[in-house]
Amino acid sequence: MKQFLEIGQIVGVHALKGEVRVDPWCDSPEFLCEFDELYDAKHNVVRILSSRPQKNIVIMKIEGVDTPEAASALRGKVLYMDRDDVELEKGTYFVQDLLGLTVEDADNGTVYGKLTDVTNNGAGDIYTVSDGKKSFLIPAADPFIEKTDIEGGKLFVHIPDGLLD
Repeated sequence: MKQFLEIGQIVGVHALKGEVRVDPWCDSPEFLCEFDELYDAKHNVVRILSSRPQKNIVIMKIEGVDTPEAASALRGKVLYMDRDDVELEKGTYFVQDLLGLTVEDADNGTVYGKLTDVTNNGAGDIYTVSDGKKSFLIPAADPFIEKTDIEGGKLFVHIPDGLLD
């Protein structure tokens, strides 16, 4: 498992004091605002002096970035979090840990492919499973998900009759 996980990307400059606009790659902009320290691609600490959500973006003030020019130079940079900085509730996982899991039928052992994407439709997460030729969607909820085994690299599912037809 990766220690540092992508959590957002700097997409632009905000105002004249060196603040940046960050597109959150996490559950919500509010979650991204909880961090005082993030990391760059080389795992160097990026100190966050302040952050606030603004619609679906986060406005962030980073230590040492005091001008629009300095903020503009960061455009496109990905920010990372250390997985040890977050304690997940039981039964919740980082999306990056789920991607690539082998999806197997909990009842008969049929392998359907790999989990290739996780999206949210507002009512909950939806998993995309693909075997390279075809894909299907499955809700990430009971009674569809039997067991998630991150260490073993498998996701055990129950597929309702007709879903794959």
